[in-house]
Amino acid sequence: MLKGILLVFFGACSFGILSTFVKLAYHDGYTLGDVTGAQAFFGAVILWVLFFFQSRTSAYKAKEIKLITPWWKMILAGTCTGLVSVFYYQCVKLVPNSVAIILLMQFIWMSILLELIIYKRKPTGLQFLAILLVLGGTVLASGMIETSISSINVKGIGFGLLAAISYAGFLMLSGRIGNEYPALKKSALMITGACILIFLIFPPTFLFNGALNGSLLKWGLIISVFGTVIPPLFYAEGVPQIGTALSSILSAAELPVAVMMAGFVLQEQVSFLRWVGVCVILSAMVMPNLKYLKRR
Repeated sequence: MLKGILLVFFGACSFGILSTFVKLAYHDGYTLGDVTGAQAFFGAVILWVLFFFQSRTSAYKAKEIKLITPWWKMILAGTCTGLVSVFYYQCVKLVPNSVAIILLMQFIWMSILLELIIYKRKPTGLQFLAILLVLGGTVLASGMIETSISSINVKGIGFGLLAAISYAGFLMLSGRIGNEYPALKKSALMITGACILIFLIFPPTFLFNGALNGSLLKWGLIISVFGTVIPPLFYAEGVPQIGTALSSILSAAELPVAVMMAGFVLQEQVSFLRWVGVCVILSAMVMPNLKYLKRR
């Protein structure tokens, strides 16, 4: 139980520190295409190498795995991950890091809305209250109350919301297809899909123009490890041990970690009122899962 808790918690923290490294890569002069391309490319390579070594073990060979979902569907679903990276990292470029992560957290109510539209699944009273809390917490945590309207970057907010809807779509697809795949293979296929999409949008010139001779190699490896390798592997191992409800609550660690990194590393100003907003959003993430946690 403790092992599962720690795995999910550190997986969430890994996601939380990601945007800080992206911001540092921008400070070194690299572009959106460089950062997203390097993350997807190195992430796919690392995951496929790990899967290759795993598939050679006797324990893996002893398992009889019946694959139902075609591999191309897994790659297609992975394009949502690519869209999250493109939209989110563009958002990070335009707005403070602490605001970008709060915009991404809007996937909470967007996921509920998608389930209503696609599966006709009406939100419960707790889920509806969670939506209101997220919206209210966002107003506080983003600093809108303390900022003049003219200084708000509308384009950055738009990219943040696009990242959130893409993330909601990714979570929906990831939870419904390819669950019979080994965790490493599923992650590798989906990241390969993300890599293909990103390379179509941003041709991988960083592979040939000498950018990897600078610090892009360092940032690409760091971002890929913390963004595409550690979280899926830790979640695949930890979630089955502690259950979905507790995992959802622990995943909320991503938000305060990202805000703290923005304050301590990037020296962004995070006021007390914004921390109140963060706490409100965290409570919105916990509330809908309380009844499942009590059952457990």
